Amino acid sequence: MKIGVVSDTHGLLRPEVLPALEGVDSILHLGDVGDVKILDALRKIAPVTAVRGNIDHSGPCSRLPETEVLLLEGGYIYLLHDLGTLHLDPASAKFSAVLYGHTHKPTIWRHKGVLYFNPGSCGPRRFNLAVTMGYLHVHADGLLDAQIVDLEVPQ
Repeated sequence: MKIGVVSDTHGLLRPEVLPALEGVDSILHLGDVGDVKILDALRKIAPVTAVRGNIDHSGPCSRLPETEVLLLEGGYIYLLHDLGTLHLDPASAKFSAVLYGHTHKPTIWRHKGVLYFNPGSCGPRRFNLAVTMGYLHVHADGLLDAQIVDLEVPQ
């Protein structure tokens, strides 16, 4: 299973994102959506699960959940926007992965057997960081691995 993972669109769905998501089984948006039309466009590609970010304080995006838990191929995935607001121990809670955004910095790391994955930002460029998104690969044996995708966008 291949899952598209995006975050921090801040109201901008870059045209480079849609072709990169073609063929995914589902899409996860990790907050700071900025405009519900982005979720509508993503749903034309695959089912979408989204959480609210710190800029999603009005309109339809304000009604997104702050966190979400998904069961994929036997493993639980925890979604939130800001890792700094995590108030549980993912390893003790038996989560396979924690997916988050907020920093705009793409990151993949593991701690106590839990995969932590931030796909970076595919919205407006911030802090001279690359414009990125990611894939979460869920294997038949339940193992997960993450991939960061650099999007070729104009400066």
